[in-house]
Parts: sequence; C-alpha cells; structure tokens
Amino acid sequence: MPVPSRTPFSRQVSREGLAPSPADLLDFARRVAADPAVVGALPLDPEGRTWTRLEGPGGAEAWLIGWPPGAETGWHDHGGSHGAFVTAAGELTERSLSVPLPSEGWRSLELADGLDRLRVLPEGRGRAFGRNHLHQVENRSGNLHAVSVHAYYPPLPLIRRYSRKGSTLRLELVERPEEW
Repeated sequence: MPVPSRTPFSRQVSREGLAPSPADLLDFARRVAADPAVVGALPLDPEGRTWTRLEGPGGAEAWLIGWPPGAETGWHDHGGSHGAFVTAAGELTERSLSVPLPSEGWRSLELADGLDRLRVLPEGRGRAFGRNHLHQVENRSGNLHAVSVHAYYPPLPLIRRYSRKGSTLRLELVERPEEW
C-alpha cells in the first residue's frame, strides 16, 4: 500500500474549544465527502486500499480512503476512540458490534446473540459510533471503487484486529500508530 500523505481540510470545531463529539466528527466527514475536489484527488489503486491523512476537527485524526472492488478491513476496533465515517463515492457495507471488551488479559470471547448489525451505506450516507464499537467494512462491488471519509477522537492510540468465527471473537493483533 502507498505511504499515507497529509491533506489539509478545515480544523473547525462546532462547539467552542471542546473535543469533537461523534456528531461533530460525522458532520466533518459529511462535509469532506461532499467536496468533489478533495474526494477526486485521492489516487485509486485496483489492487489495494489507498488513503491520505486529513486535518480533522479539534485535533481529531481523519482519513480519506479508497476501496477497490472487494476490499475489506477485517474485524477491528479503534482503541477506545469514538468516530464517524461517510461514504463519499460508491457503496460500503458495515457489519458491527457495540460491546464493551476487557482492555487486556483475554484472547477470545463468546458473543451473545443479537449483537450484530448490518448497514449498507451508499454515497452520502454514514454513521457515528462510540468507544465500544467493533466493525468490519467492505466494498462488496465487483467492479466499482468506493471512497470514504473517517474521523476519530482522540487520535487512534491503537487498533485491535480480530478474527471471528460464528459467535467467537478472537484477538489476533494490536497495531500501534507507528505501524500504519
């Protein structure tokens, strides 16, 4: 994958001096996703995801991400940060859970029934999420790229990656910012 670059965008915070809320991050992601100049500047790769770093509101971490057909993230969380994302082009599908997990000392958990959510997010649609959010995002299209805008606060301290088989969630890897 290419090395991420940084693209400036508004650092405006809607609530004076306060850390951005999930709603603020969603508003930011919507504004960026609606800007054809920013979205159109992202280079797209037919083989893998591409991304560029954006200036998020109030010190938030933000990314513009390109998804070739069939690309997906695998199950992951955002290390306790809250966030939002919006599809800027194409369509993304999100499978998600919102469940507090122990911070350490476990390798696998059996999930209760009824926790799974499935959302299809076409262009212009998105969602905000809290600190206990785990998800997998994918571009299910067989031939079209998708582009999305993501924002997180506080900036991601880590990302935990999981495997999932039925109702069993297994912690596989913890990534730190210097690794992405």
